[in-house]
Amino acid sequence: MKNAVSLMAVLFVSAFVAPAAQAAGNIECSLRYDLSGWSVFYKTASGTGTITCDNGMRMPVTLKVKGGGLTVGKSKIVDGTGRFSGAYSPDDLFGTYAAVSAHAGAVRSSGAVAMTKGDISLALAGTGKGWDLGIDGTAFTIERR
Repeated sequence: MKNAVSLMAVLFVSAFVAPAAQAAGNIECSLRYDLSGWSVFYKTASGTGTITCDNGMRMPVTLKVKGGGLTVGKSKIVDGTGRFSGAYSPDDLFGTYAAVSAHAGAVRSSGAVAMTKGDISLALAGTGKGWDLGIDGTAFTIERR
């Protein structure tokens, strides 16, 4: 009986604690990254970066881009930035985001793209070197390094 009362007390308290963590709100996180790749109908790129959150967490990450469409080019982005929204935990940030983009640039170009993964959004901006032209669908994957 004493164990049953203890179990009920734990369940009662946890019913209020779990929603409180969610109710605490979204965390604010940003991404700094370097990325390089190429495309000829098929688009591929890879790079590295660091996610920094307002709760003090810093996480090194690996980035992979795969996609395709009517696209051709070669580019390199150095010191790009990104801002996440909709995350409750740093673990929410990892995975594959989807985006559709149109792009054109020569020598020095800049661009911005917004992408989603369920309720999580990521807005990227960067300036790079290279050239590109096209319209494509892209899968942008973030993994722990």
